[in-house]
Amino acid sequence: MKTMVTGVLVLALLALVAMAGWSQWGKWRVEQRFPPVGDFLSVDGLRLHYRLMGEGSGTPLVLLHGASSNLRDFSRLQPLLAQGRPVLAIDRPGYGYSQRPEQWPTPARIAALALGAAEALGLERPVLVGHSWAGSVVMAALVHHGERMAGGVLLAGAAGHWAGSVDWTYQVGGAPLIGPLFAHTVVYPAGQAMLPAVVERVLAPNPVPEDYVERIGAPLALRPSNFLHNVEDMNRLSEYLQSLSPQYAQIDQPLLLIHGTADELVPFWNHGERLLPVVPQAQTVMLEGVGHAPHHAVPEAVAEAIDRFALQQIAEAQR
Repeated sequence: MKTMVTGVLVLALLALVAMAGWSQWGKWRVEQRFPPVGDFLSVDGLRLHYRLMGEGSGTPLVLLHGASSNLRDFSRLQPLLAQGRPVLAIDRPGYGYSQRPEQWPTPARIAALALGAAEALGLERPVLVGHSWAGSVVMAALVHHGERMAGGVLLAGAAGHWAGSVDWTYQVGGAPLIGPLFAHTVVYPAGQAMLPAVVERVLAPNPVPEDYVERIGAPLALRPSNFLHNVEDMNRLSEYLQSLSPQYAQIDQPLLLIHGTADELVPFWNHGERLLPVVPQAQTVMLEGVGHAPHHAVPEAVAEAIDRFALQQIAEAQR
């Protein structure tokens, strides 16, 4: 009996070693397939990866991606917006190819880094656009750095707290010891198989574009460090928003909410409707039948709404 138990343990250990090796190979392979597509700059001691498109005198835009993503997520939207204005897309710290600080980068810290990057590139008082998780960055920027920006846009953005865990993977990934072990052994091989279903859920009820996974570099999220950073961000966001939201009433900058009526991942009733009485100057664009990825489902409509909002900021500044 003892010999059998020992044999099982040895097999289990060998399996974990093999999966860890596969994960390391997977990380290398993914980074070969999806190398950096932009440039790098240092802001507050962190090396950030960014892609800048467009030029002109229009209000600058800064695009911030959501959970499990990177700046490639704006590969459809960014060129549409970069007509007569500079448009900056940034990998959030710990995603894509941007460096992660040792301490958790709160949405307010990320907002300061994004605005610092914009200013370092000569883009003064931009409009910040945050998709999904990065909606919190826009809201934190409006609360803490309003004087440095012309306004904010929530693109299916998270602004309100919620109860309970988002998904079982965040519970496992956030557990001491088990989380890192899970990230370095299971996430890459299992994630490869699960990726199509996850992508379909994010875009539902809209169809998944044929080139979606390759275009956005989705497998970058399967790297162990990227996964653990996302787990930390998701597990801490609701509590952070609970402390941030009482300060929304002090926001006096323009705000645009772009949301799909069929978004079940970040529902408008919790992340949009509750904002309207508190931030009365907020404008709303509802996209009928659109899910959680409006910039992929209807990129032209999203670009038009953001462009119109940015033009309003120029008109207001000239009065």
